[in-house]
Amino acid sequence: MELKLYDTLTREKRAFRPLDPARVRMYVCGPTVYDFAHIGNARPVIVFDVLFRLLRHRYGAGHVTYVRNITDVDDKINARAAEEYPSLPLNEAIRIVTEKTERQFHDDVDALGCLRPTVEPRATEHVDEMKALIEKLVAAGHAYVAEGHVLFSVPSMPDYGRLSNRSLEEMEAGARVEVAPYKKDAKDFVLWKPSKPGEPAWPSPCGIAAPGRPGWHIECSAMSWKHLGEMFDIHGGGIDLVFPHHENEIAQSRCSFHTPVMANFWMHNGFLQVEGEKMSKSLGNFFTIRELLADWPGEVLRFNMLRTHYRQPIDWTLNGVAESFNTLEALTADPGFASSKVEAIAPSVLEALSDDLNTPKAIAELHALHGKGDMAALNTTLRALGFSQRPQSRRRVDAQKVSALIDARLAARKAKNFKEADRLRDELHAMGIELEDKRDGTTAWKVKA
Repeated sequence: MELKLYDTLTREKRAFRPLDPARVRMYVCGPTVYDFAHIGNARPVIVFDVLFRLLRHRYGAGHVTYVRNITDVDDKINARAAEEYPSLPLNEAIRIVTEKTERQFHDDVDALGCLRPTVEPRATEHVDEMKALIEKLVAAGHAYVAEGHVLFSVPSMPDYGRLSNRSLEEMEAGARVEVAPYKKDAKDFVLWKPSKPGEPAWPSPCGIAAPGRPGWHIECSAMSWKHLGEMFDIHGGGIDLVFPHHENEIAQSRCSFHTPVMANFWMHNGFLQVEGEKMSKSLGNFFTIRELLADWPGEVLRFNMLRTHYRQPIDWTLNGVAESFNTLEALTADPGFASSKVEAIAPSVLEALSDDLNTPKAIAELHALHGKGDMAALNTTLRALGFSQRPQSRRRVDAQKVSALIDARLAARKAKNFKEADRLRDELHAMGIELEDKRDGTTAWKVKA
């Protein structure tokens, strides 16, 4: 059964053939550790966990290397550390923030049923590799030193922009009006920069006297090179990373090693919205994984994420999560599920997953196994996909009942029966439901935190 994956670079779905079947290699961009991860951050973690499991099933667990980095040097980290620990030296405060946030991230994604990567490198432990790449790029004429910075020269790479399908002219037109005076070209990007007083700093490459710190993009080029080599099989991440981050990774790695590709496949998951809108704190629809885990079992959040194909945008709704709870509860109802420790993917589910991780089709095949009463295959497949226990109710919500009560309340308000409307509101509040009456006459709802 052939595995086919969609490649963002070539814009086609094609057969996956690893460079070395004895060592299948995958790199996925990981978290910047300064705060709790939100539900959008969970999507690539879950998606590429499923792919990791699928690759282990096909090639053997000992033959798959999955690298997911941790960014622990970043302006957001510096700001959070200074805010939370103003009395401590910044470097000490940064260490406390990054270690605490990394533990929080691990706890949250563990609860989502995700396996730990084979390697989880930290950026600060790979500065030597970053500097080595930077010096290679300068020596090859792909980068230059200017005012304590090292910058990648975008015009030095003729096919820069291929991943994001942007021409140099389009990128030139979209460049900022105010360009740093030390840049030779508006599109050039930073590989190394001077550190401000109190910020993390390392001895600079390329003969620069003042200490500095790496730019963001060079981190992943250095860590993937260190742990996977100059070329590897799969590079993954969210669709928001295509430009500029992944485009710049390709430029750095290919121009350092003079290779035709950095990764043979580039895979990107789609955006996540909440209740039909972009997630933002200002809209009040911003949810961390930790907040959602307080109301729902991790396996339910995982199942809800997999109901949508990874390349499609997903609308995260409370109704959807409630439906996922009910569905997963039914699929794991067999008494044998709790006692089973065997992991094996049923052929029909394997076929669906082998078609570019078609998880909606895979879930349909799980229903088919349930309908046929093939509980042994259902149980082993669920376990192989990261579902290790039956979901236990925390704050279970009957979404249909909530919607019916809201509709009745709206009808009562329209009929000016405000006493009945207030009674229905109080009933909903007693169920743990918060209401928000919108200007357009509709009512949004969510489970109380």
